[in-house]
Amino acid sequence: MIKKLLSTVTAVTALTFAALPAQADGLKDLERFLREVGSAQAGFTQVVTSPVRNGETVARRKTSSGRFEFLRPNRFRFEYTKPFEQTIVADGETLWLYDVDLNQVTARKQQDVLGSTPAALIAAGTDMKALTEVFDLKAAPAADGLEWLEARPRNKDGQLQSVRVGFRAGQLAALEIADSLGQRSVLTFNQWQDNAPLKAERFRFQPPAGADVIRP
Repeated sequence: MIKKLLSTVTAVTALTFAALPAQADGLKDLERFLREVGSAQAGFTQVVTSPVRNGETVARRKTSSGRFEFLRPNRFRFEYTKPFEQTIVADGETLWLYDVDLNQVTARKQQDVLGSTPAALIAAGTDMKALTEVFDLKAAPAADGLEWLEARPRNKDGQLQSVRVGFRAGQLAALEIADSLGQRSVLTFNQWQDNAPLKAERFRFQPPAGADVIRP
């Protein structure tokens, strides 16, 4: 009787687990994201928290928002609209930063500044192996309804310490960025649209007339 009961329990348990969907994790979501999502657009909110320093009782927080777009390989666009207007554009060769209030444009060679940055995780090519040569990647525990992965640059010389990438149902939902100075930046995305109909022309940037252009 006992053997029959154990056999029944075992069979029911096996059937139950067979019926469950495969557990997702951040690494698998990233692989799918690189493979299947060639472009996207979304709104974003960014909260930057500075570390508590001498004489301060609470950490300083700054909140901004705007729109984000990317097109593989290596093209992206951040348009900050609140509280100040600022545009960051990567056209595949040059990274442009336009400060509207200062009417100033800073232009840098993209390959010199984007190697191990959060942008490289999102908008680089589709080669997961190439990404693992730049970042140490590992799945992190699920939290806040998201599947997470953690990325740490293999090159320890830069300011970036780590990036946590959060996916909801396979869709990019959040980035948590920590730097070596103790600053933490959290970007959350909304109205995300995979494979948006974007063209390379969208990521070309022409400095406005009269703007100061700085090329460090």
